[in-house]
Amino acid sequence: MRRNSRARLGVSLLLVAGALGLGATPSTAAPADAPSAIPAPSAYALDAAVERRLGAATAGTYLDRKTGELVVTVTTDRAEEQARATGATVRRVARSAAQLDAVVETLEAEAKITGTSWGIDPRSNQVAVEADSSVSERDMARLEAVAERLGGAVSISRVPGVFHREVLGGGAIYGGGSRCSAAFNVTKGGARYFVTAGHCTNISANWSASSSGSVVGVREGTSFPTNDYGIVRYTDGSSPAGTVDLYNGSTQDIASAANAVVGQAIRKSGSTTKVTSGTVTAVNVTVNYGDGPVYGMVRTTACSAGGDSGGAHFAGSVALGIHSGSSGCSGTSGSAIHQPVVEALSAYGVTVY
Repeated sequence: MRRNSRARLGVSLLLVAGALGLGATPSTAAPADAPSAIPAPSAYALDAAVERRLGAATAGTYLDRKTGELVVTVTTDRAEEQARATGATVRRVARSAAQLDAVVETLEAEAKITGTSWGIDPRSNQVAVEADSSVSERDMARLEAVAERLGGAVSISRVPGVFHREVLGGGAIYGGGSRCSAAFNVTKGGARYFVTAGHCTNISANWSASSSGSVVGVREGTSFPTNDYGIVRYTDGSSPAGTVDLYNGSTQDIASAANAVVGQAIRKSGSTTKVTSGTVTAVNVTVNYGDGPVYGMVRTTACSAGGDSGGAHFAGSVALGIHSGSSGCSGTSGSAIHQPVVEALSAYGVTVY
C-alpha cells in the first residue's frame, strides 16, 4: 500500500521552536477512542519494518486502542507468517491491499467530487469516505451509487463545514498577503530551513515574521496540488532550535520523524487554534480540494482552522506531518489532514534536529 502512508526569527518570531507560530493554549481532550499514550519509538520502527517486509501483502496497520500494540492486517497464510515474524499482532481480514487500492481507483475515476476525501481505514478494512456540506444531494447520490457497487468496501459519512486549504490573512508566517504556520525546523549541510504546506509556499517566495516585517526566509521548493509541502531557507542568519512551541510556556523537542499509524494519538500545533489533540483515523487519503487533489495524506480528528496551514502534527518527540486543511471543527472533534513529513524530508534531502 502506498504510504505517501522556537527559535527566534529575526526580531522575535517563535519559529515554534520548530513550527513557526505553533501552539499556545492547553491541548483539547483527545477523543474517547484515542490511545491513552503516545506510541513508543519501537512502534514506529515495527511499522516501518512491516512495511518493508510485507509491502502490498498487508492491508494496513493500526494501533490497538486498548493494548497499544501494532496490529497488521493480512489476507493470506504467507502474509500472516511474515507478519508474525516481525513480532506484530496479526489480524485476518476480508479485503487485500490490492482490493482496497482498486476501490480507491474506482472512486478516483467515478466519484472525484470536490468536497470529498477518502482513505484506507485498516481497522474496518474499508475505504472511509467523507463528504462535506458543499456536496450536493445529486453528487451524494452518485457517490452512494458507486459505493453500493463496491459491495461494502466503502463507508461514507457527512462532515460539517467545507474542506479547504487553511490559509488566512493576518499572523505567524506571512507571505503574499496570507498567514500560515511552519511545521518543523530542518537542516541540510549546515544550512537551516523550515518545512510548511506547499499551498502556502505557492503563494510567495519570501516569508516574514510579521505582516510588514523583514524577510526571514526564502522559498527553495514547493509542491501543490498532488502533494502539499514546501521548504523555506532561513536568510536572516538565525539558528532556530528544532522544537515545537506548545503555547503554554514550554516546547517539545523533535528528535525524529515517522509515518503516522492509524489509531495513534497525535497533537497539532498551529498559529490559529494553537495546540489541539486527536487520533489518526485513515492513511493514504485523497482530498479533493476545490483547486486540485492531494494524495497520500493522513486524516485525524484534531481541530484546526484557517491560518493553521503548514503547522506541525507530532507525537512526543516524533514529527509526523505538515498540516494541510480540514472541513472545520465541531466541539473538540475535527478533521485535520496532514501531509506525511517523511515524504517532504526525503524530497528535499533534509532532516529534523
